[in-house]
Amino acid sequence: MAIDNPHMTPDHEAFARTVRTFVSREIAPQIDAWEQAESFPRDLYAKAAAAGLLSLGFPAELGGVPGDVWYRVVATRELARAGSGGLLAGLMSHTIALPPICALGSPELQQRVIPKVLEGRAIAALAVTEPSGGSDVANLQTKAERDGDDYVLHGSKVFITSGVRADFLTVAVRTGGAGAGGVSLILVEGDCAGLHRTPMKKMGWWCSDTATIYFDGCRVPASNLIGSEGLGFLGLMHNFNGERLGLAATAWAFAEVCLEDAVAHARERHTFGKPLLQRRVIRHKLVDMATRVEAARALLFDVAWQVEKGLEPVAQVCMCKNFATETLEYVAGEAVQILGGAGYTRGARIERIFRETKVLSIGGGASEVLKDLAARQLGY
Repeated sequence: MAIDNPHMTPDHEAFARTVRTFVSREIAPQIDAWEQAESFPRDLYAKAAAAGLLSLGFPAELGGVPGDVWYRVVATRELARAGSGGLLAGLMSHTIALPPICALGSPELQQRVIPKVLEGRAIAALAVTEPSGGSDVANLQTKAERDGDDYVLHGSKVFITSGVRADFLTVAVRTGGAGAGGVSLILVEGDCAGLHRTPMKKMGWWCSDTATIYFDGCRVPASNLIGSEGLGFLGLMHNFNGERLGLAATAWAFAEVCLEDAVAHARERHTFGKPLLQRRVIRHKLVDMATRVEAARALLFDVAWQVEKGLEPVAQVCMCKNFATETLEYVAGEAVQILGGAGYTRGARIERIFRETKVLSIGGGASEVLKDLAARQLGY
């Protein structure tokens, strides 16, 4: 589906073509095998870096390529064409792991970590969610206690994307008392003694490395503290806006893929001597799907425009993420219905996307949590 985006420039369009070529050459031919293997090759990070994907939006002095929010939307849309949320989440996990280091980290820490990740030589992950809770960041339990020139970590994290093979983990810890003011961020390197990681099995996102992580007396240099003690909650809240907008873009892009495959199938599939597309009930389904995809696009672009202008529309980001993920759930379900058995068979993009819809409604803040946050922001 063509999109009318007045914010797109020839540079955005050229970047879209570059990413599309990368996906068609490096991802699409292998994605089914990677899903079955529940992993994708580590060297894909370097290839993605060469295509300009990893460095996008990061400071030039750290090896990044500054770019506006539309480049991220373009990248997400093109990566979604592979039909694998796990691939997208795993390959781009640095986009939620590195921003706190960019915003709060010391120059030494930034130079030690960020260029390696942007070049595809290292993998970064964000570790916030715990077995006792996810969105309630202010009450996280993992502790980092100061001991001389080190911090010693005790606790656990769960559902951590890229958690098993990450070389760098941006970890939310409690360094002070109860509540948001006691939360800090600290960098834990993958070879740290006392760090233990276990892979998790999931309904979807098969090729995404997802881990439970345990910190058993994990000793980290105090210089790995990201910013000052007590700044962790602030850093994460700012980070969540970007993550949620990215999840909204992902949901919209996958809904668009589902609509595209449903239309193609309806044109090709014949029932009782006629193309499925000539059945009124099918055409109506497709129009309903297209309406929601267009509405999600319009809301996404409006909120992205506000973010690009330097605003922080927290309520709108929450509503956008919720609407886009609800749109995906509806469109993916209708697409499977239109394809019938072909949409329920392994190897179909729609089958994989349908299994992955719920993770987008949960990740980055569950729909219910975001509704409550939006209500408070709106003064309701």
